[in-house]
Amino acid sequence: MSQADRQRVFIQEVAVRDGFQIEPRFVPTEQKIALIDRLSCSGLAKIEVTSFSSPKAIPMLADAESVMRGIQRVPGVEYAALVPNLRGCERALSCNVDEINLVMSASESHNRANLSMGCDDSLAQFARIVPVAQSAVAQRRVAINASLSTAFGCPFEGVVPQARVLALVRRFVDLGITRVSLCDTTGMANPTQVEQLFYAVLREWPRLQVTAHFHNTRGMGLANAAAALRVGVRHFDASLGGLGGCPFAPGATGNVCTEDLVHMFESMGFDTGVDLSKLLDAAADLSALVGHDVPGQVLKAGPWTRRYPLPESAVARVGAPA
Repeated sequence: MSQADRQRVFIQEVAVRDGFQIEPRFVPTEQKIALIDRLSCSGLAKIEVTSFSSPKAIPMLADAESVMRGIQRVPGVEYAALVPNLRGCERALSCNVDEINLVMSASESHNRANLSMGCDDSLAQFARIVPVAQSAVAQRRVAINASLSTAFGCPFEGVVPQARVLALVRRFVDLGITRVSLCDTTGMANPTQVEQLFYAVLREWPRLQVTAHFHNTRGMGLANAAAALRVGVRHFDASLGGLGGCPFAPGATGNVCTEDLVHMFESMGFDTGVDLSKLLDAAADLSALVGHDVPGQVLKAGPWTRRYPLPESAVARVGAPA
């Protein structure tokens, strides 16, 4: 298959936000910037740089402005930030972000546990933030994404009905939001469920830019990504080294690993636009940066294209009479 014939998928990096925010050790600002600059040169479509949350709420990302203003932006790469409220939106826009990422949960209990408000309150907050972000769109290119947590299941309530997810996506679309991420926040999704939900969303809103955001809590992250791919999803969040997680899934591994996801899609014949060797080089330095091992597998085993020398004992047998 020629390069021109390969279907494109877009890989969106979240380690420096989703991963770093729950690390027990603060990653110094200059090291965050250096990592983002390395990732910018790897061919990723988007990097979620930080969260403009209260430093008291997320102390690990208290340097949001400094990081966003300190990175070297590469043409063709979008630089996004999570925005929890109107003040966060104003802070993000002052740093010239390319995308505002809003977040709420599909389940009432998780929304209250994670955001200290009900779902209706989150939607009302979205309604206040979106016009502010849209006013910036008139001046320059700013996208608005809504991330829907627990779209595939809630650690408190269990099953989240598909109808509930579709109703919330409709509310987002009605607000003028053109991008939506469906998030498996604590790794409860399975491939059949993933196919059904993404198929329903893409059928209802074919022009909506839909992102799959999977966690590998129960080891099904890559299987779920492949399922989403089968029904037409082409945008995927992932985290370098598999960093990340959720405080409501104690002991869980993090998000689906970026280098593992890129490796899988490329081996399947898709074009990610990403230089896997550059990702692996960055992932190799990640353990030292965060102070612990990371769960990525391709970094440990190497890509499927790696070849090893034949053992000498086997070489001696080659050509021997049967």
